[in-house]
Amino acid sequence: MGKRDRRVAITVIVSVLGAVIGVAGAGHAYLREWGRAFAWFSLVLGAGLVLIASFADSGTVTLSTLPLRVSGPLLLLFTLNTLDAYRVASRTGGDGVGQRTPRRPDAEPSVPCPSCGREYDPGLSFCPWCAGTRDDERAGDR
Repeated sequence: MGKRDRRVAITVIVSVLGAVIGVAGAGHAYLREWGRAFAWFSLVLGAGLVLIASFADSGTVTLSTLPLRVSGPLLLLFTLNTLDAYRVASRTGGDGVGQRTPRRPDAEPSVPCPSCGREYDPGLSFCPWCAGTRDDERAGDR
């Protein structure tokens, strides 16, 4: 099993375990996709609160007596959450950081900054990392 396959499997396991204890977004949090994790957590929590308020008897409801009108949609949301975590884990590279999508073959090559050495888009007139300008590069050639 490769590094990427292992990461996908762990993500799905973490997401399913999170769903079992009622925490959506656990798989995304494992992937350090904080925005997605927060969005899924908020969506499921909000939907659960609305569904419980709308369809459950607030005086007698417990986790074991939730009506199907509440537990069904929540189960669907947890399933979609796990599928999304699987999709995100499958598209990232081995370490998951900064490798979301492969570079397009028709994209312009990046150029190294003369000041800091990090690569940036040649269409920019300055380096977004250190704010060095291309004039620094021309001055260094003289």
